[in-house]
Amino acid sequence: MRFSQLITRRYSVRNYKSTPVESHKLEEVLEAARLAPSAVNFQPWHFIVVTQPENLAKIHLTYHREWFRTAPVIIIACADHSLSWKRSIDGKDSAEIDVAIAIDHLTLQAADLGLGTCWVCNFDTQRCAEALKLPGFIEPVAMIPLGYPAEEEIPEKKRKLLEEIIHWENY
Repeated sequence: MRFSQLITRRYSVRNYKSTPVESHKLEEVLEAARLAPSAVNFQPWHFIVVTQPENLAKIHLTYHREWFRTAPVIIIACADHSLSWKRSIDGKDSAEIDVAIAIDHLTLQAADLGLGTCWVCNFDTQRCAEALKLPGFIEPVAMIPLGYPAEEEIPEKKRKLLEEIIHWENY
């Protein structure tokens, strides 16, 4: 599949089939995240894969949407602030940027395999950290529900026009 087709195929899935995700597909998705670039190649990330019903129930308590409960897998992408590169001029921590790049790789690989995902950032991060027993320097950045989309049709993307977002030479 061409990249242009893949980025069109990837969208935020908010309803999943109960079909389990095959382990080889899950491993391919995680491998794509592992191969993502990061600042100074520090790779300041951890991915916690939740599939067991009792653990999914704990994660469901961090984000109260019914559709979220339909995903058979939830991947919690975490930033390791003890490993991340910090820009010397202003101390900017690259951890969240690096994790976002890895998540993008993960979601595109999932789409290529016929799986659906959705970035979830509006969740109770403290409760999530407690449920996953995260040390203080590990921050849950996003939760990625993963599974087979319940709907077959890919919705049309609503995006700004290029001329609304591109500036040449200066703002």
